[in-house]
Amino acid sequence: MVNDVTDADFATEVLEADRPVLVEFTADWCPPCRQMAPVLKAVAAEEAERLKVVQLNVDANPETTNAYKVLSMPTFMVFREGEPVRSMVGARPKRRLLEEISEVL
Repeated sequence: MVNDVTDADFATEVLEADRPVLVEFTADWCPPCRQMAPVLKAVAAEEAERLKVVQLNVDANPETTNAYKVLSMPTFMVFREGEPVRSMVGARPKRRLLEEISEVL
């Protein structure tokens, strides 16, 4: 399951998480972001034991978006122990996304 996070709960849900977290910085107006929705849902289901998957709407949550200098959508960041350890920009197939995040899990 892919949950939504906000500026208000980002620290609790992402930075203080007990396992790595994949964050998709997304926007409602972003076609590649919509294209990634089923990919993220599949990754969340397949990696549920090792990885938490969340989305943050950049338009509704400018504080977190600015803090991590997100300029393009979709941007994916993997956080581990409260720190970003991997950043990727743009839509990609599930296999490639899994390969890229497996390097930091």
